[in-house]
Amino acid sequence: MKIRNKEAPTKTELSMTSMIDVVFLLLIFFILTFKIVELEGDFGIKMPLAGASSSSMDDFDVPITLRMTADADGNLISMKLNETNLGTDFEQLRSMVTSLVGNQAGPDASEEDGPEVEIDTDFNLRYEYVIEAITHVSGRKEGDQIIKLIEKIKFAAPRR
Repeated sequence: MKIRNKEAPTKTELSMTSMIDVVFLLLIFFILTFKIVELEGDFGIKMPLAGASSSSMDDFDVPITLRMTADADGNLISMKLNETNLGTDFEQLRSMVTSLVGNQAGPDASEEDGPEVEIDTDFNLRYEYVIEAITHVSGRKEGDQIIKLIEKIKFAAPRR
């Protein structure tokens, strides 16, 4: 005698909702733990040419130094551009940089050969003054035209 089960076979279904939740949780975890690392070893080294032995020094070999001093509250007291006292006038800073750079940083000047500014600040100087100095040193906008002055800016170690 044959016994037949006439029950309908049970279907097992996967719950896609919980799988999608797990995938989104993993995605959020990896996005939040992702750290962007700055590339190391990208140095702009300028080597002298082998046969060129000229004693004249290029104007762009020595960086332009901007010294910014602050009081105890972090307010700007004075600025010195290559030992020229500018007070706290950023417009005078821009005009001094324009006169130093002049037409040497024209449209055919490459970024590698351009002048370089080294900003030396006190440790407690507020960032707003540093950003203002970078803005006035890097260039200006006249109408729709952008006039670039200095593109290479580096910072000295902050003083305490």
